[in-house]
Amino acid sequence: MTETNTTREFLRHTVATLAYRGGKAVKGAPDSFGAFKIGETTRTPLEILAHIGDLLEWALTMAKGKPVWKGEAPREWSAEVERFFAGLKNLDEYLASDAPLGNPVEKLFQGPVADALQHVGQINLLRRLADAPIRGENYFRAEIERGRVGAEQSENRLEFD
Repeated sequence: MTETNTTREFLRHTVATLAYRGGKAVKGAPDSFGAFKIGETTRTPLEILAHIGDLLEWALTMAKGKPVWKGEAPREWSAEVERFFAGLKNLDEYLASDAPLGNPVEKLFQGPVADALQHVGQINLLRRLADAPIRGENYFRAEIERGRVGAEQSENRLEFD
């Protein structure tokens, strides 16, 4: 495997990690969670999830070498969850292809992908503040695989009590 393929495969693993962690953050959220707000100037979980969807679409346009930012208004929670997984799938499929990358893997990671990971952490924090926490987990032992970027993730987890 060439260095370019190695870094590209690592980015695919990062996208799969985002799917695993993000999927855990949104799964089983109460109906009211999307509108939960902790302050006047803070985003709601729905607004954060919509922003993650924007980031994933931007990442794909960057991967194709034609970056376009489109900040979209949030939809319903379930629609944004679907958009999240669709964005992951589209990005992963492009990364898995032989199509050339229009930007360096490192830039794709440090911009939209790392930003999306950070925002998943915000959703997790808001889950705890909204009395709907997710269980902590040893993510080192998680079964995360390149290409597994949908809502269906491994249930073989080492969660903390």
